Amino acid sequence: MNRSSEISLTRYLPAILSGAALVFAYPTFDLSLLAWVCIVPFLVSLHGMEGRTAFRAGLLFGLPYFFGTQSWIYYSVNHYGGISLLPSLLIVLLLSLYESLYTAAFGLLFAKASRRTDLPLTVTAVPLWSTLEYIRGYLFTGFPWSLLGYTQYGSLPLIQISDVTGVYGVSFLVILVNAAIADLCLLRARQREKPLFPAWRTVASTAVTALLVAATLLYGFYRLRTFSAAGADAERVRVSIIQGSIEQDKKWNPAYQRKVFDTYKRLTTEALRDGPDLVVWPETALPFYFGTDDRTAELREFVKNSGVPLLTGTVLIRKRPSGEDTGTGYRLSNSAVLIDGSGNPVYFYDKIHLVPFGEYVPLKNTLFFLDKLVEGIGDYTPGTNYVKADLTWGQFGTIICYEAIFPGLVRKFFRHGGNLIVNITNDAWFGTTNGPYQHFSMSVFRAVENRKPLVRAANTGISAFIDETGRVVKRTALFEETFMTGDVRIGEYTSLYTRFGDIFSFLNILSAVLIYMRILVKVKE
Repeated sequence: MNRSSEISLTRYLPAILSGAALVFAYPTFDLSLLAWVCIVPFLVSLHGMEGRTAFRAGLLFGLPYFFGTQSWIYYSVNHYGGISLLPSLLIVLLLSLYESLYTAAFGLLFAKASRRTDLPLTVTAVPLWSTLEYIRGYLFTGFPWSLLGYTQYGSLPLIQISDVTGVYGVSFLVILVNAAIADLCLLRARQREKPLFPAWRTVASTAVTALLVAATLLYGFYRLRTFSAAGADAERVRVSIIQGSIEQDKKWNPAYQRKVFDTYKRLTTEALRDGPDLVVWPETALPFYFGTDDRTAELREFVKNSGVPLLTGTVLIRKRPSGEDTGTGYRLSNSAVLIDGSGNPVYFYDKIHLVPFGEYVPLKNTLFFLDKLVEGIGDYTPGTNYVKADLTWGQFGTIICYEAIFPGLVRKFFRHGGNLIVNITNDAWFGTTNGPYQHFSMSVFRAVENRKPLVRAANTGISAFIDETGRVVKRTALFEETFMTGDVRIGEYTSLYTRFGDIFSFLNILSAVLIYMRILVKVKE
């Protein structure tokens, strides 16, 4: 290795190590404390870098970060998409490369700003990071996976602020602490570069950071105590979750369809002994089309005999509106149906946010050479209505699988009331990778953000009961054929996040725009 190569490696090593270390803060490693410090080397290394170098550093930070947290994607496309190992890993690498453009943009803009201003890193880094993280969750249909805040899903006092800010507020706090530490690390270097450097700004920003962390914890403990005190007299509903643990390649195999159906019926019969008010089956639990298959009548009769309402995931065949430009007269939807205690279907919800390349091919006319990357029945058509189900004890909204990773989508179900979030999912696609654990951790935030208890029914796990503070009351293991019954506390509380959405993130975006317009248009000295 020549001298220039050694210099380049040394220059980018902090970024690479920071990105790699951040992976261990997420499930299944769960070293959440690491997230508060591991970005510091990356931020410090950006100080004084030229634009192109900082862009590459950001790219090299993002690649191990996103590839390490999202490597589970290869499992789906390799095992169920008919794509061999190396091409499936390449797909994950390409996705990681796209996401790394956001951290590369951060590196570029942040490095430029650090050369042109004496502002603390907490002022220049935090709103920029938060803005780019928010944009990544929405641009090109959005993929808000690996958000920094998700590393803290198990830290209940810290995440209570999510009922105001969403998960993005927790991300803000984590990057704020990293930036404050990096500020202290760079203080002497910045004073050497500029003898008149205002060190008091660094001291003040560190103090403000400490106060914000303390205020967040105080708010968190207050919220935990408030909901704990209110729980004694709260109304409760008993729910049974059925986890069939059906392998993905068997669900639609004609040789196994009867066994699949009978498994869910058998587990439900056992769960009925617990006296539930509602039974929940996972996403696409039915190995047939509800409403058009003869087994629909069998299911309705089964529910009628039990006398207990059943919510199940299913694929529905729906007629297309007249005049729609298509070669077929029907469409498929990934849906949920509620059958009441009399055996009548009384509620339907069609999944709104579909999985790109999994449930549909975006820009299909342009990307005609691409098919769906995973095995499926056909292209699904998204729903449009945020409908809730009505039962005697209250209302619930149904979130299907991938939708649970979108904070803005989930809150729309509860802007006008509601008592319970029901999340049905099929994480069999992910096998025993860290994917199901990461997916589960995001559900914790949806409960806190909306202050609604969450019932999660997953085909192969993790199924769980999560209360409105994010506490996991009960949970199952992966690939366990089982059922679970719990008493869920329900109420009418509507959070600020549910009412007003991502105002905190919009303020971050406004701050970033104003700060960087002021810095980057400034004439170089």
